[in-house]
Amino acid sequence: MPFTDRRDAGRRLGARLVRWRGSDVVVLGLPRGGVPVAAEVARALGAPLDVLLVRKLGLPFQPELALGAIGEGGLRLVNPVLVGRFGISEAELAAVEAAERSELDRRAARFRSGRTRTPLAGRTAIVVDDGVATGSSARVAVAAARAAGAAWVVVAVPVGARQAVEALREDADDVVCLECPAAFTAVGQWYEDFTQTPDDEVARLLAGESGDQDLVTGDEEVTVFVGAVPLGGRLTVLERAAGIVVFAHGSGSGRYSPRARTAAERLHRAGIATLLVDLLTPSEESDRARVFAVELLASRLVEVTRWVRARTGLPVGYFGTGTGAAAALLAATDYRVEVAAVVARGGRPDLAAKRLGWVRTPTMLIAGAFDTGALELNRKARAQLRGEAHLAVVPGATHLFEEPGALEGAATLATDWFRSHLTPVTVDGG
Repeated sequence: MPFTDRRDAGRRLGARLVRWRGSDVVVLGLPRGGVPVAAEVARALGAPLDVLLVRKLGLPFQPELALGAIGEGGLRLVNPVLVGRFGISEAELAAVEAAERSELDRRAARFRSGRTRTPLAGRTAIVVDDGVATGSSARVAVAAARAAGAAWVVVAVPVGARQAVEALREDADDVVCLECPAAFTAVGQWYEDFTQTPDDEVARLLAGESGDQDLVTGDEEVTVFVGAVPLGGRLTVLERAAGIVVFAHGSGSGRYSPRARTAAERLHRAGIATLLVDLLTPSEESDRARVFAVELLASRLVEVTRWVRARTGLPVGYFGTGTGAAAALLAATDYRVEVAAVVARGGRPDLAAKRLGWVRTPTMLIAGAFDTGALELNRKARAQLRGEAHLAVVPGATHLFEEPGALEGAATLATDWFRSHLTPVTVDGG
């Protein structure tokens, strides 16, 4: 499956690498295209981000063929067999090295802006690029990380040629590649947007400026009135948003839930606006009958949808959890609204059983592999849905997705679903 862009690839790669979250890790991006990917990986792991600067020493009359490489800290690797085979003199090699060393120093000054290199001694280094074609740059990067004292070196890429990826396993301690297509011709083939990464963007990412906040045009507490009932919400609107996702919370959750915020922040980074809304008032939340009154929750969700469509004009998706998942499925069948996509995470779709056969909205059900009861309920619900539907199982996860990486994995699945299905609609939301 092609990646939208390098950031999208980085988010997916970060979800695969969550087992290193919490360990002594440094994420190293290869400039320039590897740095946007690495920035998303570093964010997912909560790890420091740095750049790993290496330059190939190319054959004078065929620069793409590497005779060796140089790196920061005086690293110099030369293949004497190739030097001898092509009859390269010391003077010719020195000239190539001087030119590449000058470019390496220029990039170091431009990208780091006076910051020192992140120490690697005794740490795990995750070397990230936007893809692997021949693997020559990645192999040099592994050597550079080891020379800097890394105790364990991982190469992580979104896509790569199968032969190159297998060869890298001889150099690195671990290799993670999301896609190894048989029909591989070039890295850029697997990206919808593979425009060159400018130096300014590399410098900004390394300085810790993600740029996400530039997209936020409004982030405010709102009150949505359903009749005379005031429902509290948190509305985040983004510039050029692809759509907006309304969160329907289950029992014991709400708009301030850390789990909801984690999912919302992932959507924001993907260019999707959000409305986290409480479908019950504070006084109603203590009434168990109200908590499980999914038809009441659904009717309120419909009114919230009409309000947010009129407010933003954006296509709407639902993210439901717990009883909110059933409410989302019910609301998606209401003739007064048009819903582009539904995600139900760890939900109770069985509470919407009588209308599951009416659901035509593209729906993803997400369940934890170890939440056996909910998993069975979601399997049965999946069989009843009549539109496009998918059941995604998060490995190692229980009901609340509290295991390391489980919540992030579920958030990535949801984000990918909404990115694929949030498209403009023409229905009048008023």
